[in-house]
Amino acid sequence: MKNRRRRALLGVTALTAGLLLAAPQPASAANLIKNPGFETAGSGDMPYCWEKSGWGDNDFTFTTTSGAHSGSKAMKVELTRRVSGDRKALITESAECAPGVTVGKQYDLSLWYKTTTPDAAITLFRHDTTAGWQYWTDLKTLDMAGSWTQASVRTPEVPTGTDRITWGVSVYGTGSATTDDYTMEQVADPLPPAQCTGTADQCANGRWDVLPTQNPVRSMHSVVLNNGKVLLIAGSGNSEENFNAGTFTSAVYNPADGSYKIIPTPKDMFCAGHIQLQDGRVLVMSGNKAFPVPGGHGYEGYKDSYIFDPKTETYSKTNDLNDGHWYPSATELGNGDVISFGGLREDSTGSVTAEYWSDAQQKWLALWQVNQTWSYWGLYPSMILMQDGRLFYSGSHVFGNNIPGTGSAIYDYNANTVTQIPGLQNKDQRDQSASVLLPPAQNQKVLTLGGGNIDSNPEGNRLTDVIDLKQANPAYVAGPPIPQGTVDLGNGKIPETGNQGKMYVSAVLLPDGKVLETGGGLHNRANPVFEASLYDPDSNTFDPVAADPEARGYHSSAFLLPDGRVMATGDNPGNGTWNHNVSIYTPPYLLKGTRPSITSVIDTEWNYGDTQRITVDRPIAKAELIRPAAVTHSSDPNQRFVDLPLSVNGNNVDLNVTSNPNLAPPGWYMLFAVDANGVPSVAKWVHLQGPAALSATDASAHVHSFADDLSGKVTGPGKKRTSQKVSPTVSGCDRHYGSINVCVPTAFPKEVKATTAARCSWLKKNDYGRLKVNGKDDPLGLDRNKDGIACGKADIRKG
Repeated sequence: MKNRRRRALLGVTALTAGLLLAAPQPASAANLIKNPGFETAGSGDMPYCWEKSGWGDNDFTFTTTSGAHSGSKAMKVELTRRVSGDRKALITESAECAPGVTVGKQYDLSLWYKTTTPDAAITLFRHDTTAGWQYWTDLKTLDMAGSWTQASVRTPEVPTGTDRITWGVSVYGTGSATTDDYTMEQVADPLPPAQCTGTADQCANGRWDVLPTQNPVRSMHSVVLNNGKVLLIAGSGNSEENFNAGTFTSAVYNPADGSYKIIPTPKDMFCAGHIQLQDGRVLVMSGNKAFPVPGGHGYEGYKDSYIFDPKTETYSKTNDLNDGHWYPSATELGNGDVISFGGLREDSTGSVTAEYWSDAQQKWLALWQVNQTWSYWGLYPSMILMQDGRLFYSGSHVFGNNIPGTGSAIYDYNANTVTQIPGLQNKDQRDQSASVLLPPAQNQKVLTLGGGNIDSNPEGNRLTDVIDLKQANPAYVAGPPIPQGTVDLGNGKIPETGNQGKMYVSAVLLPDGKVLETGGGLHNRANPVFEASLYDPDSNTFDPVAADPEARGYHSSAFLLPDGRVMATGDNPGNGTWNHNVSIYTPPYLLKGTRPSITSVIDTEWNYGDTQRITVDRPIAKAELIRPAAVTHSSDPNQRFVDLPLSVNGNNVDLNVTSNPNLAPPGWYMLFAVDANGVPSVAKWVHLQGPAALSATDASAHVHSFADDLSGKVTGPGKKRTSQKVSPTVSGCDRHYGSINVCVPTAFPKEVKATTAARCSWLKKNDYGRLKVNGKDDPLGLDRNKDGIACGKADIRKG
């Protein structure tokens, strides 16, 4: 397929020494760049060790000018017409010219420039020893300057597998950038090795602590608020008694003092969708209208929607959704709007209606105003915003099989097309897997972890998959297996064996750039798995760490707190019980001695493309924005870690904010500063917004044409329809037995024989207790003597 937007680079072949018109200027001892001032000519119309580069639909010129900052030459790149893309002069992509770099090190870059456009940025490419040259990141947007101005910026740590980099200034709007006198110097190691402040095991693996105060509500929704508190939403808490009594609850947890405040909750928000709006309030959509009826309808979702205000700690109603959505997705777009898919309607069928929240109008748009494909995306489909505004469906979802096709897709809202993406392993066993946009968001890589299938109830798996959405035709590739832990099969904890992994996975982005995966269960709402590990995106490896001592399966959550610790709540096994204990994980980075501190933030209101200054009490290696959690059912598609390139002057650090709101949708973020040992500061809260996010038609300042040559099957809107038929047993529970909050599995684990005795033995081992039979049907054969009680002594003798 021909590229929809042209390829990211138009490389010019490296010049050889035999073609030089003049002898090359060697790099100085500190400066790693050859010919930094363009003084040495090349064989063509570009100076030695510099090449033309760029992409997209634009008219441009490259000119070596005489109006230099020093010496006799400078480089001018000008766009006279632009529809898309950019142009830039880059250090030539060759072993002769591109500076060599060391993995894990950082480099200070600087240049002198003049611009007639606000649309110019310092752009990096890196050479991967396996994959070759590829776009790395944009480091800094240049302010307009009519006279020579110096721009300086520090690179992130060089990723694993990188041996060289090249860089230059991209011009992505009409106008010109003239540059001269480039420098590149390796940053000296600023800190001695960290000193462990805990036991050797704790410093290697971290520490879990179970808090003395229990969570007072049965919360399965966790939202970190922009005041540092945590909104814990229960609704009915999956309790028939609470639902019938109209008792719906939330709580606000304050990590500062460990207190909980019960919040009046207007409706059953059990299994709703939720997301932080750009002003810090929380949008909550749909919830539970009705529990299933044995032999009748399944769960039902209502159309109501609410906003929770962290300042007043109250809910207020919005206008209604167009459809019911029990278990909907929610993804914020680069303009602050929210899009939602999936879930169950008021009649318990699957919703095929996409919903769109307008931030400008503060309401859900009418059906006719929203692009529709009439596709059923399932329950809690993980829809991740890409750097060009499209949505990546990762394949993570809740309950049963995945969507038809490959199980993963890219959805283009503007074109209203869905393109299938290949490579996801065992796509129908990714029920309650987790997916995260890996740190940093600029790399556009997504990781999926684990999963199962409550319909067939196999053992949870160890599968992981990684996709690089910057590729022209991206596809998932298999990642390393999740490490194994111990599992409680009803007789105490034993080591996992074979291919045993887990579903109900929680995945949390940490400020040191790693991902904590924790919790999980082996089967549908049974057999908790005790295992946790840290995934390193650079090395694509897992490092097992201390495991949460509490069971964390169905309806559990784990999320990052502003102090750098991780909080884990909940567990709702099939026997209907609830784990009210709360665990706190202290990662190893908090046991490495004194933490850096952000002593001041000059401005907490940030705009796209800004340079924002902070002060720190000692040297730092990186800074980033982390979007606060809004997590439920292993799903938080808005979780992201956005790198902030640095310009360092002593304790003053200038942070370069992305110009692309698709990389960092508007809202409140946790700002972390991290030292060279990976130790983070306590977060400061900053508010990212600005005109670029609200009005720009080309939302990205500099978006390369990635994922632009897709070869997967493309579908447009289907025939308009009302809904998708969904089984009343979509939750994997047979409601003929026990109360509503009890889940007797429709499919028992495969090692359980299909006999009454074996099934009843499994239920007893998992503490189901006395189970009343609802109605006359007994589909699992648990009431052989027809006395209305399952698994009585007579039933087992007969079975």
